[in-house]
Parts: sequence; structure tokens; C-alpha cells
Amino acid sequence: MQLTLNEKRLLLELEKRGTTTPDEIGKILDRPADSVIQYGGLLSQKGLARVDRSVTKTLTLTDEGRQYLTEGLPERQLYNSFGESAPITELNNHPHARIGLGWMKRLGWVKIEAGKVIKTGQAPLSPLENSLKNPNDAPEDIKKELLKRGLATEEESVRYTISITDEGRRVASAGISLTEETGTLTADQISSGAWKDLSLRRYDITKHPRPIWPGKIHPYQRMIDEMRRILLDMGFTELHGSIIQGAFWNFDALFQPQDHPAREMQDTFHLAGKQDLPDGWEKVRDMHESGGDTSSTGWGGTWDPEKAKATVLRTHTTSLSIQHLATHPEPPVKAFCIGRVYRREAIDPTHLPEFEQLEGIVMDTHVNFRNLLGYLKEFYGRMGFESVRFRPGYFPYTEPSVEPEVYIEDLGWVELGGAGIFREEVTAPWGITCPVLAWGLGVSRVAMLRMGLTDLRELYQSDIDWIRSMPVVHGGRC
Repeated sequence: MQLTLNEKRLLLELEKRGTTTPDEIGKILDRPADSVIQYGGLLSQKGLARVDRSVTKTLTLTDEGRQYLTEGLPERQLYNSFGESAPITELNNHPHARIGLGWMKRLGWVKIEAGKVIKTGQAPLSPLENSLKNPNDAPEDIKKELLKRGLATEEESVRYTISITDEGRRVASAGISLTEETGTLTADQISSGAWKDLSLRRYDITKHPRPIWPGKIHPYQRMIDEMRRILLDMGFTELHGSIIQGAFWNFDALFQPQDHPAREMQDTFHLAGKQDLPDGWEKVRDMHESGGDTSSTGWGGTWDPEKAKATVLRTHTTSLSIQHLATHPEPPVKAFCIGRVYRREAIDPTHLPEFEQLEGIVMDTHVNFRNLLGYLKEFYGRMGFESVRFRPGYFPYTEPSVEPEVYIEDLGWVELGGAGIFREEVTAPWGITCPVLAWGLGVSRVAMLRMGLTDLRELYQSDIDWIRSMPVVHGGRC
């Protein structure tokens, strides 16, 4: 059995002591405790030693906890501040009323009748009060309550012990030579032949080295940066804008009718306040009511400017695209935006109320639907999706419209966004006469496919093991 010099030295010390700690044996071997643990791990793989790891959790009172240990918990201070009863309105003036009243009622110290807080006659020390003196002796449920209320913090300490096994004793007693080993040869040792007389350290190429975890960007952010780099390399300019948008830009400028369900409170996050309408809003009004100067007939009815002044959290990044086009009506325009959008969605493995969306637009004199498909195929190809196809789709502000799909092993064809050419009703109010190609996709959906996830929520969790295991480079092509 081949052992390194450090393994041999550790094994001989273990033979004397039986069981020891890395700190203790490290002083003898003149090695850091972490190195001793590594040597012990190598011996354990050969059955010569055993490394045991134990974790101890210790609670320490916070400044607030120490204060309450002296002065009493908020519920106790509030309880001692009045006689047999007191009006709730009077107790609300006490600095601990917000916390103390609920706890007094939960502990059965008081009852509330006709707007009065009445003592029940019994107010024994609660388990939480008793645990403040010795929090580490408290039951688990009380420890959780101490942590929840911010009265204590929890610290973990890890302790290792290394023990020799029967096989280890047998090997040690059979005799071990502590000959110094050479792990690295110099040029002089090689050229002079001196290496032949050295005791060379043997290497086991089947053993994995101790893992080293360097810092790296979160996989999801890394993928967003990759998308940004691809589009910049394709000649696009990045757009930025506020997550707070007026309903005019988020809905009306995109020719979405004012009675559309997506504009209701159950689908969109509405904010307090109003936003002024931009210059030229009257053309958008005319487009909705009658189609303006185009061949469209509009939606009919009466367009309400007050409804367009509402403030919302943007439901898509298209609101930024149309604003950019309104201020840059002359070709060429080639821009994109990657940003967070907000919708009132029920949280489940495939839906979240906030997520990232990518939006791209191209405006020029001679672009057409074929160019749009070409841009999409090139982008998805650079993202690593080689098989791309398209099927007809419908979207409120593009016509014709298409839904790109990519082929995923074991899943088949998966839809990844929507695209089309902006309708005349969207571009005409701003004096735009050239075709505008537009597309958008949910970034998180692409991330799930690229990373092999089944739950969207995993993208937003700080799981250090998952982050470490994710490769820095994914499939793709330049």
C-alpha cells in the first residue's frame, strides 16, 4: 500500500493517540488543520483511519435579546404598564403595543371585550421568557421563535476528529519508513541523473484532487449576459428604461383596446398616480376610435385619455421599443432590450409574477418577413438551438405574426416567444413609414431549457451547490 510521507506521519501519530483532532495533530506535524483533514481523508479511503464531522449550533442573544433579558419582553412590559384593564386606544400609545398586545392575547394573559383589554388573572413566565437566560437549553420550537423574533442569532461550529482503524494499527505496527519523498524534480536533478537516487512520491491518477470553488457569476445572469453579447455582436443597440410605465406606452400606443382584459387589476400591477400623455397622443386616440389616416377602422367607441394616464409596472419591454421608435422615426433602427417585466400570475413551477423578457426591433426601408425569420434563426442558433422552425401565430400589435420553435432532445418542439411586423396602427401615429420587425421571448424559459430545470423558481434561489455544479460555458456557436 503506497502512502505519502504526510499520511505516514499522521498514521504513526494516530497509533499513539487513537483519536485526535486536526488542530492538535497539526501542531505536532507542523501542518494546517485543513491539510491534516485532507491527509485523514486519504487514509480513510484506504481503510486506515476514520474522519468524523460534527456540527454544533449555538444561539447567542442579539442586542435586542439582551435588552429584553434585563427589561422584559415587549408583552411583559406592556402587561405591567396597566392595571386590571385598559382601553385599547390607550394601550396603543405604548411603544410595545404593536408586538405586545398580540402576544399577551396569544399567551392567554388578557382578553379583549368591548374595546378594552382585560387581564385574566394569570401571567406566568412564558417559555420564551425562560429561554432568554439559557437559549441553548431551550426546546427546538422555542429556539425557532427566538430566531424568528430576532432575539438570538445562530452560529454553526464544525468539529473534526480523526481515529485510527484496526487495519491502520496493523499497518503502523508492521513498520513505516519516514524517508523524505520528492514530489517535484528540478532541471538539474533530471540532467545530472540524480533523480535515480531519490525517493519519488507516487501519484494515483485515479484520485480526484480536492475541489476548489472559484467565484463565478450566477448561471442565469451569465446567460442574460450571453444574450446581450450575441445581439451586440449582431449590430443591435441596447435600450434601457424604467420598470414604471404609463398605460399609454404599455397598452394604448401598441393599439391594445382599453377594454382588453390584460389591462384589468387582476392581470396588471397598477400603481398610484398618473402620468402625462406625450405630444401627439391625439393620433393614438384617433387610431383607436376610427383608424386615423390609415385603412384601419380602429376599435370604435370612445377612447378615454384618463385611462391612458394610469401608471403600471411594465407588462412587457415592448413599451420601451415603441417609445424608442417614437423618438427615432427615421430608419435605420436596430435595437433590443433585456429587462424585468411584471404580471399578476399565480406562482407555480412555470409561472412567476416577475420575469425577464428580451425584445428586439429592426426598422429599415427594405426589411421584410423573411429577414425577420433570418434574425430569429441566427439568434437561436448562436444560443445553441440548431433546429428552429416557425408556425403562424397571433399577437395584438403585429401582423403577420409567427411563433418560433426549437427542437429539444426528449421534449420535441418547444415554442420560444413570438414575433411579427408591427401593425400600421402602431407605427403610423409616429410618422413611421418603414416596416418594423419585432420579436420577444421569455428569457427564463430559455434558461430552463439550457440548464435542464423543471421549476422556474430555481433560477432565483441562492443554492450554492447548484451554482457550483453549473458549467461556465454552455453549448452554442459563434
